[in-house]
Amino acid sequence: MSNNIRFDSTAFLANAGLGRTIVELKPRETFFCQGDTADSVFYLQKGRARVTVVSKNGKEATITLLAAKDFVGEESLATIVGLHLATATAVDKCTALKINRSEMIRVMHDEPAFADIFLKFLLARSMRSQADLVDQLFNSSEKRLARILLLMAEFGKPGRPDTFIPPITQETLADMIGTTRSRVSFFMNRFRRLGFISYDGRVQVHKSLLNVVLLDQLPDQNARKPAILPILQVPSGK
Repeated sequence: MSNNIRFDSTAFLANAGLGRTIVELKPRETFFCQGDTADSVFYLQKGRARVTVVSKNGKEATITLLAAKDFVGEESLATIVGLHLATATAVDKCTALKINRSEMIRVMHDEPAFADIFLKFLLARSMRSQADLVDQLFNSSEKRLARILLLMAEFGKPGRPDTFIPPITQETLADMIGTTRSRVSFFMNRFRRLGFISYDGRVQVHKSLLNVVLLDQLPDQNARKPAILPILQVPSGK
């Protein structure tokens, strides 16, 4: 252990120091953009963010959501310094620790306790990516929407009550699950009617929505071409 002093991973990730700075981001501000030099890793202390990619023809897709205690920008640790392949953007007000590449490599090498935390995060992200792929390949768009809402509400974490999701547009939700805005509007109204979510300025997700994902409990009727009900406006975050 360096200098015979026990390394405190929690303190390292909570405070600025050599090679580390605290950054504050407003909603829609970016941590980094697709094509930027990958020279830093960010540790999200507070807030929510999302990671998106843009195709050559300008189509944007959200590939993952970030919450407190997530890392982003891990591609900066590649042997050869490259470019970020995606854009990380704050969904609401965020506080993050920006760790430069050389300091991140040093602490990964010198401090096994920190390396263990980071490797566990990478494993969890890999498992999440596999689950996302299975979800996209085999589940209905309605079930995919239910899963995204539960992830945004951070269900499964200890002590989480019925939770409000951060502001997000129906267009973004549609992009994330691979469907249209009109379908998202239909499903959101349906979830509200069934008591799975509430809406009064912000969307609140209830634990009963888990039944859609875990038990596939939905009424039998699931029209392929549903009539569009009065649109439930999900906050735009603007």
